[in-house]
Amino acid sequence: MDFTYVDYCQYLLNSQTNYTITNLANHLQDISHDTINRYLRIAILNYLDLWRNVKEEIVTDKQGYLIFDDTVINQKFSDQIEIVRTAL
Repeated sequence: MDFTYVDYCQYLLNSQTNYTITNLANHLQDISHDTINRYLRIAILNYLDLWRNVKEEIVTDKQGYLIFDDTVINQKFSDQIEIVRTAL
């Protein structure tokens, strides 16, 4: 079984708490962490690819916001970022 872009997108769309490669590999049969890691190193993934896969799932609301942020920061400092809010 090969790991594909669709597999990765489906994981990102459906995972609610843990977006790590290790977690993804733990949920796939016959796909190792190393296979996913190699794929992500060579794959060219951009926002348009992601948007094509999620746009049908978005519900618009004039009072709602959808923000994508790929910032990686240590959790203990996240409260110091002005716009960060924790989920209730």
